[in-house]
Amino acid sequence: MAAVDNRLTPLPASVDARQLSQLAFLSDVHLEAADTATFQAWADYLLHLQADALFILGDLFEVWVGDDILDDPQATFERDCLNRIHAVSQRMPVYWIAGNRDFLLGNAACEAGGMQALNDPCVLQTSELTWLLSHGDALCLDDTDYQLFRAEVRSPAWQQAFLAQPLSRRLQQARDMRAQSESRKAMQTVWADVDTAAAIDWLTQHQAVLLLHGHTHRPGTHALSPGLTRCVLSDWDAGAAAPRLQALHWQAGQGFDRLALSNRA
Repeated sequence: MAAVDNRLTPLPASVDARQLSQLAFLSDVHLEAADTATFQAWADYLLHLQADALFILGDLFEVWVGDDILDDPQATFERDCLNRIHAVSQRMPVYWIAGNRDFLLGNAACEAGGMQALNDPCVLQTSELTWLLSHGDALCLDDTDYQLFRAEVRSPAWQQAFLAQPLSRRLQQARDMRAQSESRKAMQTVWADVDTAAAIDWLTQHQAVLLLHGHTHRPGTHALSPGLTRCVLSDWDAGAAAPRLQALHWQAGQGFDRLALSNRA
């Protein structure tokens, strides 16, 4: 079987939003067909979203094994999700950064969703501050096992070999890897967080003052050093004991607002 071409066109390393006054950010929605409540809350959020641009900072999907999933007659869920994002893209620009779950999302999926893929990290110029956007996983340096895995699966050779396999085999491998990941999580007592020194280094290199990311599922705002801040997005899980359905909105002159959404499913 010929390898599926999943390469993205060259990605922008910066976005100029200095003329935009309202920005929306979300990450780690982890969309999957089995989680109808989270999907419905997310779909409702998109339907009513009012902003000048939407930024999705990784892990939009729980798993993505290649854009040819969109050609599978059974992949109605994936097509529905991208159709809903495409509808938003008719009202505002939609930007996406790859996460650790959906890094195989390529040109075809971005086009279907009307999304513009961005580098990780990506500089965001606003009217007030220079920010740095990231999924965040590359900065969790203490998680050495994951960093080795990340380097392997992000390599062109690994991706070409993986995408050359039949779709059914890729889906099974993704299920197996997810089960292994959940098993490791169940045994973990210490969780790696973003490395402060690395975050400061990134901000200094890019002449930015605020790092905005997801991945860790620990929403909050942290002072890194005088004048430098790290802002963390929430994950989405409607089925949690305390449902987590949160987007982050920014408005010029007013700053950030964490929007906690109700579960209407």
